[in-house]
Amino acid sequence: MENCIFCKIINQKIPSHKVYEDDVVYAFLDISQVTKGHTLVVPKTHVTDLFDYDEALASAVFARIPKIAKAIEKAFPEMEGLNMINNNKELAYQSVFHSHVHLIPRYSKEDDFSIHFGNHQDDYQSHELSQIAETIAKQVAEND
Repeated sequence: MENCIFCKIINQKIPSHKVYEDDVVYAFLDISQVTKGHTLVVPKTHVTDLFDYDEALASAVFARIPKIAKAIEKAFPEMEGLNMINNNKELAYQSVFHSHVHLIPRYSKEDDFSIHFGNHQDDYQSHELSQIAETIAKQVAEND
């Protein structure tokens, strides 16, 4: 895509700090470096977000994630964990509309990065959860 910053990075029109590249993905350091080693993994095929993946592309891209994550872990033995985040659509904090997965190494609880999952356990009764699950399961079956 002509105006996509990640496509420009993949095509070497904008410099990056490459971590890994093959025929399917390009992985490079995020310029924000939330933590040391924060890496983005992007498919070379321009897709806007996870909703644009087909099964083959998803399989190919996500099959490469463990290899890159393990490399980060070996590079930084002091790492104590890793968050894998994929934001899809603006409301879910996607800011570059070329699909990408963030691999964010974690070194301590004080590393200025957090994810907050609100506790809404009391907001839904069991029958409501059953209905939600059934609604989603129906859509999964229809998309097979």
